[in-house]
Amino acid sequence: METGQYQQVLVLYLASSALDSEVRGWAVYDGTGREAHTTGDSQHPPYDTGLGALRDGWRVIQFPTLIPPYPGEEYTTSFMKYQFVFEKIVSV
Repeated sequence: METGQYQQVLVLYLASSALDSEVRGWAVYDGTGREAHTTGDSQHPPYDTGLGALRDGWRVIQFPTLIPPYPGEEYTTSFMKYQFVFEKIVSV
């Protein structure tokens, strides 16, 4: 691997639209090629909350689009809708 700067991407699915809510699912993509993780690789997410990722130097680059439920669909399940995308630039 060449030395330089590489992007790392962290995708967190949270319990709500608040950054301090609990992580329910995750994926880590590392441009350095050193690691890649996803929900199911571990019983424990890389951070307990999105705020924990911010405190560790991750930068938010995407917030979830908040879409109200259709009338009568308030209690149905669907895709994980509170997706936050974070990035870090690391030097190798």
